[in-house]
Amino acid sequence: MSKTVPSRKPLDRPLKKGWTTGACAAAAAAAAWRALETGVFEKTMSICLPRGDTPTFTLATQVISTGFACAGVIKDAGDDPDVTHGLEIIADVQKGRPGKGITFAAGEGVGTVTLKGLPLAVGEPAINPGPRGQITDAINGAASALGLPAPDVRVTISIPGGREVAKKTMNGRLGIEGGLSVLGTTGIVVPYSCSSWIHAIHRGVDVSRAQNLNHVLAATGRTSEHAANAELNMNPAALIDMGDFAGGLLKYLRAHPVAHLTIAGGFAKLTKLSQGAMDLHSARSAVDFDHLADLLARSGVDRDTVNQARTANTAQHVLELAGESAPELAHLIARQAREVALATLAGGTEVTVWVYDRSGQRVGTST
Repeated sequence: MSKTVPSRKPLDRPLKKGWTTGACAAAAAAAAWRALETGVFEKTMSICLPRGDTPTFTLATQVISTGFACAGVIKDAGDDPDVTHGLEIIADVQKGRPGKGITFAAGEGVGTVTLKGLPLAVGEPAINPGPRGQITDAINGAASALGLPAPDVRVTISIPGGREVAKKTMNGRLGIEGGLSVLGTTGIVVPYSCSSWIHAIHRGVDVSRAQNLNHVLAATGRTSEHAANAELNMNPAALIDMGDFAGGLLKYLRAHPVAHLTIAGGFAKLTKLSQGAMDLHSARSAVDFDHLADLLARSGVDRDTVNQARTANTAQHVLELAGESAPELAHLIARQAREVALATLAGGTEVTVWVYDRSGQRVGTST
């Protein structure tokens, strides 16, 4: 599952949409099949995506030999900061067994499913159902254009460098070993929708439930995750890299509950959750400093300090202003964040919230 990396977002034009790994794989596979049948490659391949879009892809690799053809497409994720942007998605197409239709295999850089809970069986290549459907439709569409019946072929998808890039994703925790997943429901990448991250959160819950892990630890970052798990010592499959997407986690857990959820995070992000924010990113939610100041007042801090908190620049500054009352403030934030989480979950899951400072010390707890 791909995660975001430092922004490539331009500032002087509308954000450009891109194409998913699955769409690139579909175009490459259709181009390879067409060459296998005709004996020649064309420079581009157009496909139809599930919502009617018909992008045209330029082929970066073209290889044909007896019994197989291979084509590659360079992934363009548009202005989305996706770790798979710029990788080549390669499809090797060979004749398959009659009556088997289109079957799939994982090549270099594409992972294999090793844990239950994903929408693919253990042992299957990590080519998700959406992309499998797009690849099938693209090849069958190319066959129809040539007046041929739907073919029986074996499609092997490779992503050179994918094994190394996969280390930057959540695949290891999801039991996807050896490389990346081929993803994409619509075929289109919407910049900064972070759909792949939210997808990984959902699959993380699914894998945890499938392993009968009834306690999940969801953290906003590595520091809080490492600190919390040093106390809990949980199975890696029960660790969810929630990041900023509290809503993506909580709303999914509402429909797919676990017995116990521990949320661990920094003071600022959990302050936003305590205020009801479901997206904790700095560009999409803000700390309510008046609310923090009111909590400081409840903690017994003097009026001058409370007034300073109302004009503070960061939540961390408010925590520092609290001085000896910092633990009480952090406890209040943890309790309020827990109440927001419980209200969103609407029953079925017990919740604990732990607040950490920047050094990884737990400074607040909901219980």
